[in-house]
Order: sequence, then C-alpha cells, then structure tokens
Amino acid sequence: MRLLNQCSASCYIILTALWLGITTLPLQGQPQSNLTQRSELDLVIGDRIGARPRFAVPNCLALTGDTQTEDAATTIASVLWSDLAFEREFLMVARDTTSTIPAPRTLTDIPFDAWRELGADGVVSCSVSRVSEDELRVQARLFNIRSLESAFGVEYSGSLQNVRLYGHQLADEIHRHQTGLNGIARSHLSFISDRDSQSALGLVPDRQTKEVYVADYDGANIRRVTVTRTLNITPNLSPAGRSLAYTSYRSGFPDVVISHIYEGRMDTPAGGTERVHNWLPSFSPDGAQLAFNSNRDGNIDIYIMNVDGTDTRRLTNHPGIDTSPTWSPLGHQIAFTSDRSGSPQIYVVDIDGTGLRRITFESYCDRPTWSPAPYNEIAYASRTGPGFDIKVVDLATNEVRQLTFGQGSNESPSYSPNGRHLAFSSSRGNGDKQIYLIGRDGRGLKKLTSRGNNEMPSWSR
Repeated sequence: MRLLNQCSASCYIILTALWLGITTLPLQGQPQSNLTQRSELDLVIGDRIGARPRFAVPNCLALTGDTQTEDAATTIASVLWSDLAFEREFLMVARDTTSTIPAPRTLTDIPFDAWRELGADGVVSCSVSRVSEDELRVQARLFNIRSLESAFGVEYSGSLQNVRLYGHQLADEIHRHQTGLNGIARSHLSFISDRDSQSALGLVPDRQTKEVYVADYDGANIRRVTVTRTLNITPNLSPAGRSLAYTSYRSGFPDVVISHIYEGRMDTPAGGTERVHNWLPSFSPDGAQLAFNSNRDGNIDIYIMNVDGTDTRRLTNHPGIDTSPTWSPLGHQIAFTSDRSGSPQIYVVDIDGTGLRRITFESYCDRPTWSPAPYNEIAYASRTGPGFDIKVVDLATNEVRQLTFGQGSNESPSYSPNGRHLAFSSSRGNGDKQIYLIGRDGRGLKKLTSRGNNEMPSWSR
C-alpha cells in the first residue's frame, strides 16, 4: 500500500499494465493433439434446429494439491460458467446442480450417464496444474454427452497473476468454436469514478476528484489508471486496448491525454492551452487517429488528428456546438451531437466533411455510440422526462427502439466489441451513478459497480 501511495501518474500507468492480464498472462492456445480429427460441423454440439444446447461447467480438477491451484481451479470454472451464460448462446446447467455429479479423477474421466440424466448436451472438463512457483497449466475439453466424444480441446500455460483470464480465454474459444461468435470475455471497460474520495488539488476545498479506471468486462479486476487528483473524464480505450485517451483538467483546463498503459508514458497530442481547450477523444477503428472536440478556431467543433498530434483538421464548422464524436465501424463516417437545429440531436458526417445528415428528431439526444459490424445502428441517450433513457436507431430503417424505461437517468452508452451488448451509466436505485450492462435487445440487465459514483463507460473493441 505504501508503494501505491507514493506512485506518480506514470507509476500508476505501469502498475495498471501489470494488472491487465492479456500481456502479463500470455495464454498460448494449443489444440490437443489426440483429439479425433473431424469436421467443424460434426464437432458442434446441439440439434442444429434452433434449440440452444445445455452446457455444464463443473469445478476444474486441481492436479496439484496446494491452495493456490485449488483456488484457481474453482475460479476458472466459475468465470467460464458466467461468461458462457452472459452471451445466452447456451442454456447453462446450474453450478449447484453439478455438485451431485461425482468429481472426475482425470480430465477424460467423464460420467456421461450422470450428465445425461441432468439434461446436459455438453460438459467442459478442465484441469489445473502447477508448473512452477508462479506458472500454471490449464487443460480443457468440451465433451459431447450424446456422442460420448471430445468436441474441442485446448491447453494454456501462463502466470498465476490473473487466473480469471484463463476462464475468459476458454469462454471466447468455446463461443468461436461452437457458434462462430466473437466473444467479449477478454474485453475491458474504462470508466470514471470518485470511489477513492480524494479532494481535488488546487480547486474548491473538499471537492471530489474523478479518476479513470479499467475493469474486466464483468466488473472484476478494477484498476485505477490516473492519479492526478483533478477531473478526468470521457475515457476511450484504443482498439488494441494498449492506450487510453481521456479528457483531463490536470493543467487547469481541459485537454486530451493519451496514456500508453504498457509504456508508462502520457501524451497531450491536441496541444491544449488556457485558450485552446480539447476534450471528448474517440479512437478510430484502426487506432491511428482521434476525433475530438476543440474550441481552437473560436467555436466548439469536431476535429480529427493522428494519435501523435499531426495532421489536425477541422471536420465540422457551424455556429452551433458539435460534440461527442464516435466513429463508424469502418472509419468512413463520424456520428456526433449538435444543437445546430435548436436542440441537441445526433448527426452523421463523412470524414471528409461531406454527406451530413440528421439521425434523430427528439427533444434532446446526446452521447452517440456506433455499433460494430454486423449491426448498423447508433445508440444514444435521449431525454424522456427529468432524466435520460438509452435508445437505439437502426440506420437502415430509421426504426428507433428504447432499451431503458425511466428508472433513474441512463446515459453514456457504449457497445461491446461484438455489438450484442451495451454498457451505460444509470442513477437507478439510490441515485448514485453506476455502470450497467444490457443486451441490444433490452434483456440481461446487469449491474457492474457499486462503490462510489461510476459513469462514462467505454468498452474496448
């Protein structure tokens, strides 16, 4: 704890990189060599007529008897079950039900008859062993209960530092193999929070700061990224998840900051000053450019620049206020909020400044986010009374559907990397702002945070 208290901003960035499991936990998927070689179609579990197969995930088998390995085995299975349940591609056998099945002695010791009696179509058998003091080996197989054969196998090895990542990796592999779905279990959310309750430096006494945090998509492993004791808002993770752009008031005025998480350094590519203010950065799909707001030419408009600050150009030029840019999946267009029609509405423009069109026609709309392919829609916050609700407009049909309905104020939507879910902040409940997830169909509401106020989520692609 003493080390954390003495960290500078760059120290926090380095520590965050160490805590992010993707780099520090190199999982190397290796298909099992003794699996039956059959076509991908033959290995898919289910009746293939629309019914979802029922999967079971019992606790992993700990092959070494130390406490860390046993805890890792339990954690990996629990994370895997939750990840598979989240996407709703499979019906999941309840975890407490699996305790009635005899524990296996080996990875392939599967009591097929017992699982069949529980109605399982597939079961994930997993083993965890200690390779060295700080390294694990995880082996997993997905068995088809009806055909009594292994449908899929994989082996991972890596650090003990973040064992949850093994479960996330395995979930994404199973989704890809069984359904062709790009899973999001290894994705991350960035957001802002006042959870550490530090007073702001140089501002009104007792005024609380807002810092940037990063978490796994399911709300676990929350890590603090900034430690400026000022206002830091509107975070946006780069597509590769290695850099984080946000608006910071650390110099007394708003400016765009990019934290290069794994390099321990920060840039201010927009070159803000006491006169030139920059905010609301948004990475392009290839991570090479940023769209952002600036008043550098006298009015608040949208600009585009390379991430190193070169080739800055003005995209919009209107007396109204243009803000909250978000890129289309291919990077050819930008959606944004503008009050040029009198009230804030959502517009779309080509990145060369042509093809401007208005998307929404409501009382007040803000914070658009563009869905990844294959969906072609924009989610946004719409004023529906004293607060806001999350709505989605289909760009092909102009049909609007509403996902939240008046419970608190629901704002700042952000799509998951596969476009099937949205993160947003809501004041429902006791009035504190918290991060929630919801399916693009309006189902599967899930609360992620509870400590302090948490808002402005951004989901890494």
